[in-house]
Amino acid sequence: MKRHPPVWMGLLLWLTMGPAHAAWTVNMAPGATEVSNAVFDLHMIIFWICVIIGVVVFGAMFWSMVIHRRSTGQQPASFHEHTWVEILWTVVPFLILVAMAIPATKTLIDIYDASDSDIDIQVTGYQWKWHYKYLGQDVEFFSNLSTPAEQIRNDSPKGEHYLLEVDQPLVLPVGAKVRFLITAADVIHSWWVPAFAVKRDAIPGFVNEAWTRIEKPGVYRGQCTELCGKDHGFMPVVVEVKSKADYDTWLGERKAEAAKLKELTSKEWTLQELVERGDKVYHTTCVACHQAEGQGLPPMFPALKGSKIATGPISEHLGIVFHGKAGTAMAAFGRQLSEVDIAAVVTYERNAWGNNKGDMVTPKDVLALKQAEGQ
Repeated sequence: MKRHPPVWMGLLLWLTMGPAHAAWTVNMAPGATEVSNAVFDLHMIIFWICVIIGVVVFGAMFWSMVIHRRSTGQQPASFHEHTWVEILWTVVPFLILVAMAIPATKTLIDIYDASDSDIDIQVTGYQWKWHYKYLGQDVEFFSNLSTPAEQIRNDSPKGEHYLLEVDQPLVLPVGAKVRFLITAADVIHSWWVPAFAVKRDAIPGFVNEAWTRIEKPGVYRGQCTELCGKDHGFMPVVVEVKSKADYDTWLGERKAEAAKLKELTSKEWTLQELVERGDKVYHTTCVACHQAEGQGLPPMFPALKGSKIATGPISEHLGIVFHGKAGTAMAAFGRQLSEVDIAAVVTYERNAWGNNKGDMVTPKDVLALKQAEGQ
């Protein structure tokens, strides 16, 4: 009869030799900013205070249990109260709490002091992406999840940064004090980067402040930590920190791109050009809900292939994309996308998957709609 190894041996091998065994994390990470290091130091101070209290209390308890156990003939002391003991167990905890409160208060004051910033960035949460606007710089963009759909569907191996990678990261310079003005356009989100010790709720109609000053270049990752909808897990935060010179170069390039985009609005576009650009916009912005072939996910996300919207009056189609649809998950993209991208994606949807309407919306049409509505 074949003998199997003991269960405990298999568990031991799995724990010690398993290739997928993750590193055991037993403490906080110091982080990469003044604030995160201050939070880490505060954490360690409180931790060691708790360790000392635990050693004293449990040490006294176990010493009493061993030395004064009944089997040695010890007789319990008989007393009702002791004034000095009562004073000590009141005063000592009070002094301990004061000792903990002083560094905690200092750290909290530093965390909420967003004054004298070098850069101000408005962070707006959308389902399910982040919008970054560099105030006073004429630079703004959306940051979308870029993990391939094949990985999400388990059709290909997961990447190193699965669900934590974006098409356009937030870019910041080393050493500058950056103030974040955090809000939301639809539901409550929460912007969180652990290495910065920054976590603020993004609430529609409210603006919350936070700040950071990063000490070393690198890529830092975080997530939305509020349950903001069905794709909550697909809303990462990626921050790329560059040297001052590299940041200035990047900022100059983004300003040039913004100026070029404004020029594209007045360009005379062909149907083919709009379809090609709309293909990219659709697969970045719309594919999660309406699927790659326009088949949708009924009933929540209707199909666009052969739909009354995508094959009906062009003004109604543009209106749906621009304003969204109340009572449904269809968001309003009038403020999310540029005139060029709105025109391109509407044109693409009307000419993809066999819809073949042969008509198109131009960026000038979208600009006229914005102007008519005072946007």
